[in-house]
Amino acid sequence: MTELRTEIAAERTEFARTLAGLTDEQWDAPTLCAGWRVREVVAHMTLPFRMSLPGFVLGILRDRGNFNRMSDRLARRDTARLSAADLVRCLEDNAHHPWKPPGGGYEGALTHDLVHSLDITVPLGIDQRLPDERLRVLTAMDVPRGLRFFGVDLTGVQLRADDLDWTFGTGEPLCGSAQDLALVVFGRTLPVGRLRGAAAARFTTPPTMR
Repeated sequence: MTELRTEIAAERTEFARTLAGLTDEQWDAPTLCAGWRVREVVAHMTLPFRMSLPGFVLGILRDRGNFNRMSDRLARRDTARLSAADLVRCLEDNAHHPWKPPGGGYEGALTHDLVHSLDITVPLGIDQRLPDERLRVLTAMDVPRGLRFFGVDLTGVQLRADDLDWTFGTGEPLCGSAQDLALVVFGRTLPVGRLRGAAAARFTTPPTMR
């Protein structure tokens, strides 16, 4: 647990530095999260540090138990009142925050941070290579659960990382970096060229079409 919390703090600190270097145009750029700019993704990432448990309960009740709807509403609300500098500061100040997603533990907290950081850096063309310690946590996820939650169909496809000894499924190989394949599991559509294999077109789209 101590090692995981150390990695979480390091990831948040390092990513805050990346965000601090973005231009205003980049803050308004689209991400891999459909309909969200960089601003909304960072607002979502930092929401657990700014929302109490009673506030969360009230929020989810307001949206009739629909977590995705609540997340979208709050992300858009917060970007209207928090500047980019405010969001970066919130991430920095909460590098050691003990938040854990329900049922996810600290592995879930780190995965949450990693996936959303990639949601931002991949479409911006920022080269973000996750350290092996964090990559191992990301690829240790419950893949079937992720596929069900995000509605991803991998029938006839085998995920095969080319930078890590990691595969999942059976069928035609879909090759790429382990972090890009993890994004596929989380329902992301990647820019063309990041995946290889006969099924690559199913999980990629040209940047001009986003």
